[in-house]
Amino acid sequence: MRSLMTSSSDSNPGATALETGQAGLGGFLRTDGRSPARVLGVAAFVAAIAVGARLSVPLPLTPVPMTLQVPVVLLAGAVLGPYGGFSAALAYLALGSAGAPVFAAGGGLAYLLGPTGGYLASFPVAAWVTGRLARPGGGGWRVALALTAGVLMVHAGGMAWLAVLTGEEAARVAELSFVPFLWSDLLEIGLVWTTLRLTRPALFAGSR
Repeated sequence: MRSLMTSSSDSNPGATALETGQAGLGGFLRTDGRSPARVLGVAAFVAAIAVGARLSVPLPLTPVPMTLQVPVVLLAGAVLGPYGGFSAALAYLALGSAGAPVFAAGGGLAYLLGPTGGYLASFPVAAWVTGRLARPGGGGWRVALALTAGVLMVHAGGMAWLAVLTGEEAARVAELSFVPFLWSDLLEIGLVWTTLRLTRPALFAGSR
């Protein structure tokens, strides 16, 4: 029996990688979308995004405050995987749209029509992109790429909606909604990268 198991593992090199990818915090959450652990993981990140929304800091020269929502959305994608992260972010938006006060300044469908609506609407896509790129064994640089891509998805959605609301040109929209967040984006990417390094070592298995 032992030799049979060994030969099966040797004939399938991806088996070891799969086991490695499922190790660490959140690995078990990726395996079965219907498992109680997966559902609890999604619910936990919905709550965490809501808490992050309340930790907001108004910034000068922009109608968009800085919150901790984005790093939590990135974590959701990296920990739960693309579909779990997408589900958590989408459930958060559904909860807020239904009237629950989970956004930075309240709730309700009309909130999504305000200046931060584009950022919020981009959360599911950002979580999906992050989870898709941050694969086990990809290494530290791939994790950094995944987090950067997720942040850019958020900015793309936010800038597009602000352009519609204000009618301003792209350069002016970027000045309002992108430039003020450059330093905080770098800080958030570094924070999430470090958190994943400590809690999801399987993502960094390819690092040299």
